[in-house]
Amino acid sequence: MFGAVAVGALVAAHVFLLPSAAVPDAFKLPKASPPPLFQREIGYRRKANELGWTQEIAHPQLAKLRISTQKVGITMSDSWFAKLWKPPSNRNFVPCVSPSSSFLPPSQSRGYLLVHANGGLNQMRAGICDMVAVARLINATLVIPQLDKRSFWQDSSNFSDVFDEEHFIHTLADDVEVVKKLPKELMTAAKAVIHFRSWSGLDYYQDEISHMWDKYQVIKAAKSDSRLANNNLPPDIQKLRCCAFYEALRFAPRIEALGKLLVERMRSYGRYIALHLRYEKDMLAFSGCTYGLSSVESDELARIRENISYWKVKEIDPQEQRAKGYCPLTPKEVGIFLSSLGYPSNTPIYVAAGAIYGGGSHLSDLESRFPILLSKEKLASAEELEPFKDYASQMAALDYIVSVESDVFVPSYLGNMARAVEGHRRFLGHRKTINPNRKDLVQLFDKINRGSLKEGNKGRQGSPRKRKGPIPGTRGVERFRSEEAFYENPLPDCLCQQEHEESDNSPVRR
Repeated sequence: MFGAVAVGALVAAHVFLLPSAAVPDAFKLPKASPPPLFQREIGYRRKANELGWTQEIAHPQLAKLRISTQKVGITMSDSWFAKLWKPPSNRNFVPCVSPSSSFLPPSQSRGYLLVHANGGLNQMRAGICDMVAVARLINATLVIPQLDKRSFWQDSSNFSDVFDEEHFIHTLADDVEVVKKLPKELMTAAKAVIHFRSWSGLDYYQDEISHMWDKYQVIKAAKSDSRLANNNLPPDIQKLRCCAFYEALRFAPRIEALGKLLVERMRSYGRYIALHLRYEKDMLAFSGCTYGLSSVESDELARIRENISYWKVKEIDPQEQRAKGYCPLTPKEVGIFLSSLGYPSNTPIYVAAGAIYGGGSHLSDLESRFPILLSKEKLASAEELEPFKDYASQMAALDYIVSVESDVFVPSYLGNMARAVEGHRRFLGHRKTINPNRKDLVQLFDKINRGSLKEGNKGRQGSPRKRKGPIPGTRGVERFRSEEAFYENPLPDCLCQQEHEESDNSPVRR
């Protein structure tokens, strides 16, 4: 825990009082009343050893949001403040997912591929897009995937509730045939139900799986997550994965509409940070991270972990988890981190998260530093959220849209949502993403100073670089686990560097 003296010293180092006339316009809230302003997945893939527009109605909570800019000042120059928001240079990398001339439309399909997408929203999204590529590799017709209805959140959403089904089918038409249902004559046919081998490559699917068409007309993938290698696949297959993820798998129109409206309402406050605050009950229970929690809260999380049978690891040392950087930053730590980077206290922050464990008691430290703390529940009226509120994947999709469109994205933990958003922002031009170095921060939090925090995260802000391979010395499955996920960084496969401004590289297929 940090003492009051340390916290006071941190704030004093970066904030002093200015008269209201001296506050830059970029910091000020709109003078007029702002316009009415409109749970995350467990799919926890560890590193090497790591565990329609409606009538606008003002949300009642917004009336309580009264932030005075007269007592907020900054010590930094305007140029330094601009650097806080400036995205890294994209070094002329642009999307290029058009197939090569040798990548012809699919030939006669040999059968149908059924897919059970497992996990939360972004784990399912990655798995679905991998199965698009698998369907192409085994020359299958892909049936619209079934979403996971048995996970932690018990979400009953169907594919068309979350995604734009017609757009998905149409966008992939030249690469993979996609149908909504199996033909009636095959409904009762024998099916090969397979758990595809994790992180498999071309040889596995074309040599082992394709031979199953000799016996079956229907193959069902029992799980979709991590069934395709991140690297060493044909370039056109990698481009197809990017096309599926960034172009074809668009959210359903009503989700897109509300998501864009949430972005507009955040923009009424100026430039904003989207904070993926992974501090929900399920995450903390799964990871065994209890730092900053009471003994009662820690015991509750341990019971949850013990009672969920498909969570295999039951005994976890929370101190060891945190020391290795395997725990999400706490809301208090996030506040210290952002303040130390130089973001002033009136920075608008959108909290992309489900219900924060402990609610206001754990958010209070973050909110005391950054009072303009907003979320979909604060930005949207109850009427606007009503169609989505009981569906975790649809609520997560709203957070995803606001996060991708933010000026700065900061994940408190590198889970599936964080990876997907970071990769999408890279694809769209390397928008600024700050990935806290959690392992180093654990050591630095006791000796906070602005310089050390900045230097420790200098190279982790979304600038272009090739996807990281496996950690040296790792073998087998752990070697694949240690790789940077494909959708976390689509470079070099789906981003090309322009030599001149007039490039022929096309971001769209055919």
